[in-house]
Amino acid sequence: MNQRNLERDPNTGEPAASGCSPADYLGLDATAMAEAVRRGELDPSDLLNAAMARCDAVNPRVNAVVMRHDARAYERLAARRNAGTERQGALAGVPMLVKDLNTYVAGTVTTNGSRLMRDTPPAGRDSTIVERYEAAGMVVFGKTASPEFGLTTTTESALWGKTGNPWNLSLSAGGSSGGAAAAVAAGIVPAAHATDGGGSIRIPASYCGVFGMKPTRYRTPQGPDTFEGWFGASSGHVVSRSVRDSALLLDVSHGHEKGSLYWLAPQERPFVDEVQRKPGRLRVGLVNDSLTGMALDADIRDVLDETVRLLLSLGHEVEAVKQPVDPQQLFSAHGAVTGTALVAALRDREAALGRAIGETDLEPVSRQIAGNAAGHTAETLYRARRSFEQIGQAMESVFDRFDVLLSPVTATVTPPLGLLSLDHAYEDYARHIAGSVSFTVLANVSGQPAMSVPLGTSRTGAPIGMMFTAGQCREALLFQLAGQLEQARPWPAYAASL
Repeated sequence: MNQRNLERDPNTGEPAASGCSPADYLGLDATAMAEAVRRGELDPSDLLNAAMARCDAVNPRVNAVVMRHDARAYERLAARRNAGTERQGALAGVPMLVKDLNTYVAGTVTTNGSRLMRDTPPAGRDSTIVERYEAAGMVVFGKTASPEFGLTTTTESALWGKTGNPWNLSLSAGGSSGGAAAAVAAGIVPAAHATDGGGSIRIPASYCGVFGMKPTRYRTPQGPDTFEGWFGASSGHVVSRSVRDSALLLDVSHGHEKGSLYWLAPQERPFVDEVQRKPGRLRVGLVNDSLTGMALDADIRDVLDETVRLLLSLGHEVEAVKQPVDPQQLFSAHGAVTGTALVAALRDREAALGRAIGETDLEPVSRQIAGNAAGHTAETLYRARRSFEQIGQAMESVFDRFDVLLSPVTATVTPPLGLLSLDHAYEDYARHIAGSVSFTVLANVSGQPAMSVPLGTSRTGAPIGMMFTAGQCREALLFQLAGQLEQARPWPAYAASL
């Protein structure tokens, strides 16, 4: 990503006294921001003020940021200044937003996008991943929108309303990390925390034209309240403007969490170093067939074909491959786990409220999903967990033959707002969502890392991402490939039309 030079005094050559101008702010990714802070060229408060000003300017149209925690952010900055650490850390002074879904910021409410949760008590402590971001110097100043309990691939809720796509505000920003992706694409922050349990990083990244990687299962911490989300199907990371920011944020956030039974072997070198390394000649398996039976839209097909040509021009080999997966087993296992997790969350909330959940507490599709899952048994969950393991093993065998798999992120182009909301009859929701989850759910169930790279647009100008999946623990290879693709086919840093 090309970085804009900071505006400087024409006489002294020093950074302009005004701090960080809007043009400066929009021209810097998180890595460049932190470097400027450590060198003394920018003050962390200047970056925070610029982020808040950009949010004030564009968020009323986009509705990506649904809670502001300005006072907390300034308090944290003051504490770092008093401790003499405000210019320290790999991400010193970089403004950050946290997704409003099962991720906690001490002293603030987490609603999970639901009216049922809007009056929950403020969190008593940070989630571990938030602790790690802040230990690296990031400054959290708000939370981004999520659909109710993260149950759909658009970011629309009865609680927070609709999040628009910065490239076309009538289109969906994707989900469930649509608020995060829209905030990055709108230039509010260079990177934003996101989670992915069925495509919720990769789908919004594709729709909003930003970079998004779902890490290997257990790569990033989920605690301290629970150490795996949806039997490990859900992972936390970020969406970002640049590949190097994604790598740097994974460097500061990954690693074993105290008390967790799960951890991965250390990496050979930092992820951020991998972005500049050449991936070599890769054996790429081309996946054309969606797991929901949805045909590819013509625009998706065109970008897929162009991506194949790009890979060939870079010296890689491409060969068509069929994925060794039974779609019925895949979606049944994923649905059993996510549905049962929803039921448990609802029963916990009923216990806290001392009453049963009412008709107006949940959106229609959420009620239906919970109703469908209420009859699941211990055997249902045991078989689902075994399916996770079987599918993961089958997918690992594919990577004996291929280094990475290439597929679309979605079978269909970015939908209009309203089509995928939870305020529908369940049958309509299930029919429409099939186009957006046709490829992504597999990596959640199998545990492999997968990324969405913005490599094209539709005929109407909407971004389209392509998905690359690698074997377990091979994020390094994905970052190498992503860095190569970013150099070969750069993408816009944000939607400049806002």
